[in-house]
Amino acid sequence: MGAALVAALTALGALAATTASAAPTAKAGGGGHGHLSISKQYFGSTVEPYTGQNTPTYRYTLTNANGMSVDLLSFGAITQAIWVPGGNGQKADVVLGFKTLQDYVTEDSPPVTANGGPYFGETVGRYANRIAKGTFKLNGQTYTLPINNGVNSLHGGLVGFGNHIWSQVGPLIHNSHEVGVTLQLVSPNGDSSGAVGSPGCPSGCTGYPAQITVDVTFTLNNAGQYQIHYKAVNDSSTLATVLNLTNHSYFNLAGENSAAGSAYGQYVQINANNYSPTDSTQIPLPGLPNGVPVAGTPFDFRSPHTIGSRISEVSAPDNTPASDASLTGGKSQLLIAQGYDHNWILNAQIPQTTGPDGLNLAAKAWDPGSGRALAVWTDQPGVQFYSGNFLTGTLVGISGNTYRQGAGYTFETQHFPDSPNEPSFPTTTLNPNATFASTTVFAFSS
Repeated sequence: MGAALVAALTALGALAATTASAAPTAKAGGGGHGHLSISKQYFGSTVEPYTGQNTPTYRYTLTNANGMSVDLLSFGAITQAIWVPGGNGQKADVVLGFKTLQDYVTEDSPPVTANGGPYFGETVGRYANRIAKGTFKLNGQTYTLPINNGVNSLHGGLVGFGNHIWSQVGPLIHNSHEVGVTLQLVSPNGDSSGAVGSPGCPSGCTGYPAQITVDVTFTLNNAGQYQIHYKAVNDSSTLATVLNLTNHSYFNLAGENSAAGSAYGQYVQINANNYSPTDSTQIPLPGLPNGVPVAGTPFDFRSPHTIGSRISEVSAPDNTPASDASLTGGKSQLLIAQGYDHNWILNAQIPQTTGPDGLNLAAKAWDPGSGRALAVWTDQPGVQFYSGNFLTGTLVGISGNTYRQGAGYTFETQHFPDSPNEPSFPTTTLNPNATFASTTVFAFSS
């Protein structure tokens, strides 16, 4: 079976590349609707942090001709559910999520200073991942952010993009090859600021500089491709800012209501020869612009491995420089993160790793039980692969089951953690009046 699996995963990349514009026929038993469709329904109201006003939210359901569908929320621009047929025609929701708006408001990324939530499905910003000690310098000015992850700022701070209600821009997208919607958030100058003594800001927080307007377009086509296109415009003519956007969906190709630990039995392949080891607070070690080789470590996913096969090998080499022992506390990378929660530096794009919309292959995943497969394509330089280490059985998911370690994993396509403080990393600076654009495609098959 091993050789067959490797062949299947290798073929997955080519399949997703060659079917980018194809519309396969509906599978028997797949529950297909026979056409692309999109609907919109009220999902409840909650307080929008920018205005303090109770504001309605909506759920959009995108469906293709083959029985695949996506539920997308205007709250947090959150991907709530992705239903994908398996090899036997049975559909399953393959991302972790919550059932109600109130669940998302109180559990997904609550504004608390102690590791505030799982961020299920969120569009994360302004800065996805960690910024060391919640501070960075830009054009001679020091900016400070709320601390909400140990000693660092994570995923935008206490109130990030996933805590806001996004507005629909333009009509729903519905044409012969895709359905979708564009959601917009206007993030003001000083977003995530805080007064002295406010949560996460003992000395006060300046927040992020410059107003930016973010449009994210979500589409689904008949090739099983869920595309997320990000566009962010710096509205300021004088201030630069930093930006790092990603989608924080947790995948479980067996289904989000599968047995505890089921994700550990799924195979993952990552198109990266190097990864970024971190210090004890999960900030990339300094002076390693190209990270360290994955070869000979449990971080080597250049060929397919199940997530759980090496996740406990804390005594295995991880290629962290011995000179950085004081920064890691002498702990292994798997012990620091309690599993995988690292940036993989994607290999340079070549014809064999070029897929939909000319994007580079980031990762693949495959569930042997259902036959469902996922290929992730992006134009970003890195992918944060996270194995759901901090799911502890305290959260009740959309189907009424608790989520524990091994319930799901993320492929967060993005720039590198703490880039504003590491000049050797690809820049995340968005200059005055500049526009950022990026695309990621999650391509499903069975």
